[in-house]
Amino acid sequence: MTSSVAPAASANDLRALDDPLNQSAFTTWTQGKGGEREATSQFRLSGLYCAACAGLIETALEGVDGVLEARVHSATSLALVRWDPRRTRASALVEAVQRAGYGAVPDAAASARTQREAEQRKALWRMFVAGFCMMQVMMYATPAYVAAPGDITPDMQRLLQWASWVLSLPVMLFSAGPFFSGAWRSLRQRRLGMDVPVALGIAVTFIASSGATFDPGGHFGHEVYFDSLTMFVFFLLGGRYLELRARHRVALALEAGTARLPDSAQRVREDGSIEVVAVARLAAGDRVRVPAGQAFPADGVLLEGRTLADEALLTGESAPVPKQDGDEVVAGSLNLRAPVLMQVLRLGEDTRQAGIVALMRSALTQRPRLVQQAERLAGPFLWTVLALAAGSAAVWSIVDPSRAVWVAVSVLIVTCPCALSLAAPSALLAATGALARRGVLLQRLEALEGLAGVDTVVFDKTGTLTRDQLELVQVRALREGDDAQALLASAAALASLSSHPASRALVQAAGATPSAAGWSEVEEHPGQGLQARTADGSVWRLGRQSWVDASASIGGTDEEALWFGPAGQARAAFELREQLRDDAQATIDRLGREGIRVALLSGDAPGRAESLARRLGITDVRGGATPADKLAAVAAWQAEGRRVAMVGDGLNDAPVLARSDVSIAFAHGSAVARSGADVVLLGERLGEVAIARAQAKRTLRIIRQNLTWAAVYNAACVPLALMGWLPPWAAGIGMASSSLLVVLNALRVSRIEGDEG
Repeated sequence: MTSSVAPAASANDLRALDDPLNQSAFTTWTQGKGGEREATSQFRLSGLYCAACAGLIETALEGVDGVLEARVHSATSLALVRWDPRRTRASALVEAVQRAGYGAVPDAAASARTQREAEQRKALWRMFVAGFCMMQVMMYATPAYVAAPGDITPDMQRLLQWASWVLSLPVMLFSAGPFFSGAWRSLRQRRLGMDVPVALGIAVTFIASSGATFDPGGHFGHEVYFDSLTMFVFFLLGGRYLELRARHRVALALEAGTARLPDSAQRVREDGSIEVVAVARLAAGDRVRVPAGQAFPADGVLLEGRTLADEALLTGESAPVPKQDGDEVVAGSLNLRAPVLMQVLRLGEDTRQAGIVALMRSALTQRPRLVQQAERLAGPFLWTVLALAAGSAAVWSIVDPSRAVWVAVSVLIVTCPCALSLAAPSALLAATGALARRGVLLQRLEALEGLAGVDTVVFDKTGTLTRDQLELVQVRALREGDDAQALLASAAALASLSSHPASRALVQAAGATPSAAGWSEVEEHPGQGLQARTADGSVWRLGRQSWVDASASIGGTDEEALWFGPAGQARAAFELREQLRDDAQATIDRLGREGIRVALLSGDAPGRAESLARRLGITDVRGGATPADKLAAVAAWQAEGRRVAMVGDGLNDAPVLARSDVSIAFAHGSAVARSGADVVLLGERLGEVAIARAQAKRTLRIIRQNLTWAAVYNAACVPLALMGWLPPWAAGIGMASSSLLVVLNALRVSRIEGDEG
C-alpha cells in the first residue's frame, strides 16, 4: 500500500540540516527565559489529511528530547517547532516525523514546492484512478439494478461481479492508500483518527463483497457493493483534493512573498563603480542601484530617481505606488519604471517583507478555539461510531444474520467525521488567504471570531483616519490689494527647499514645482520655520505665527496655519489641515449603516479632534486623550457589554490595543503597536477594517452552516443505517457528498464579496 508521504531523506540530507548556514533558511534564534539559546524551525509536512494526523505528529515531535514546543496545523501542513540546540538537532526533528509515518522538509521555498507539487500530482492520480474505475464498475453494476428477475443469467451475473472485483483492486491498492496508511499511523500511536472508521468501512465492504463474489451462497450472501466502494473513495478523494489545493494556494502566497527577493544586487562603491554582490552580503548604509523590472533587495530610501513600485504582494495595493527621492521602498516590491539608486536601511529578518511572511506563518500554525472544539468532539464521535457499528452488527446477527455485515458497513460509511473535522479549518484557511491577498494579515486566527462580534469600532486620529500629510484649506491675504495666489506661489517656492509636511502641502497646492531661484541665504529653524533673503535684501519668513509676526491674527480656527511675510510683517496665512485617508469617509459611513458605533479617541488638541470628527460625521469624540484616558474609555464601553475593536498605529496606542477585544494596526505604524495587534493592515486602505469584519461574519456563518450540516446529516442518516434502511451504496454517496459539500462551502470564503481584484 503506497502513501503520499515523501520519500525519506538520506542521511547526508539530514546531516545537512544541522549546518547553521542551511538552518538560517528555516530557523530563527531567540533567547529563552534563562538566557539560553533557543531555535524555532518551520517544516512543511506531507501525508496528513485531518486534525488527528496533526496530533500524531505533535506527539512524535514532543517525544524528542530537547523539543520545547511543537505546533502542527493540518489545514496548511505546517509544523512550527521550538527546540533546545544543546539537546537535539534539526535532523532529529525530521527523523521523528518520518518515524511517525509522515514526511517533513524545511520550509524553504524550493524543496517545499517540489514536495507539494509531487503530493498534488499523486493526489490527482489517485482521484483519476478511482473515478475511472468507478465509472466502469457502475457500468457493470447497472444491469443488476434495472433488470427484471430472470433477465440476467447467473453466469452473466457472476461475470459482471468478477469484472467489478478486478476493477476495484486498483482503487483498494492505490487510490485508497491514504486512508489505510492514515488509519495505521493512528492505531500505531494508540490514537483514534478520522481515517480509522473510513478505512474500516472500505476494508469490510471490499472483503464482504469479495466473499459474495467468490461464494454467493456463503455467509456474506450474494449482494456486492463494489460500485458503492469505488464511488465512496472517489468522492472522498475529491473533497481532500480540493482542501489540498486550498492549502497549496496559501503556501504559494507565502512563497511569493519570499521569492521576489533577488539573488544579487548592484552595490555602488565609493568611487561610483558598481560591483555585483549577493544580497546576503549587503549591509545597512550600502548604496544599491536597482534596475527597472527588478525587486528591491532590502528596505531602504530612494536617493536618486523617480519610479513606480509594485507592492501588491506585500500590501494588497493593486495600483503601482509612485516613488521619488526621500521615499521609503520595501524589500520584495518591484521597481517598474526606471533605474533608481537606494540606500539600504534594513536587511534580512529586519525587513518589512520578512515580518509579513513571519506573521502569516505564525497565524497559519495556530489552532483557534473553533478548531480545538471540533477536534475535541471528533474523538468521542469516532468512538461512538465504532460502538454503533459493532452494536448494530451484534443485533442484526440475531435479527437477520445475512444483513449484519452490511448494516455495520453502512453505519461506518454513512457517518461523516471528516465533515466535522474540516468544517472550521477549511473555512478559516480560505478566509485567511483571501484577506492576506488584500493586505490584511491575521496574527491570531481567533481574531476572525472576535471581529464578527464587534459592535463598537474606535479609531485613533493621526496616522489612522488621516495620512501623515497636510492639505491647504484656505489662503488669506492679510493686506488689501495683495494677490493671494501670488503670495502662495512665492511661499511655495521657498517651501520647496524644505521636506517638512507643511512645506510639501504648500508645494502640492501651488501645482507645478515652483522655482526657488529668487531666494538666498535659506535657513531652516527647527520648530519655527524657514527664513530666506529676497533679491532686494529683505528677510522673509514662513512658519509659526509667533515667529513670523506675533501681532497678526486671523480669528479663531481649529486648523494649523503657516504664516508668511517679512519678519514682523505677516502678509499671508495658509490654513492647513490633516489629509483624510481616501476611503475614511466611506468606511465610517459603511460601519454606521451596519449598526456599528464609531468613536474617535485622539491625543491631539480637542478642537482639532472635534473638527475632524465633524468632517466624518463621528459624534462620539474625545480629544486630548492620554493613553490612560483611552484605556479607561475602552474599559468603560466593555463594562457596558460592548465588544470593542481599536484601530491605531502609534506607540501610545499599544495599551488600548492590548485591552480591546480586537486590535487592528497599520504595518507602517510603531513596532510595539504592530506586534501586539490581532490584525495588521499592510496597505493604506482604511476600508479593509469594514471588509475584514464582513469577511469574519461570513466565515463564522459558513462554519456554523458546516457544523449544522454535519450534525443534521449524521442525526438523520445514522438511524436509517442502524434500521437497515440505508444500503452501503447510498451510505457511500451520502458520506462522500457530505465531505465534499463542506469543503466546497468553506471555499466560498476564499473570495471576498464585492472583491473584483
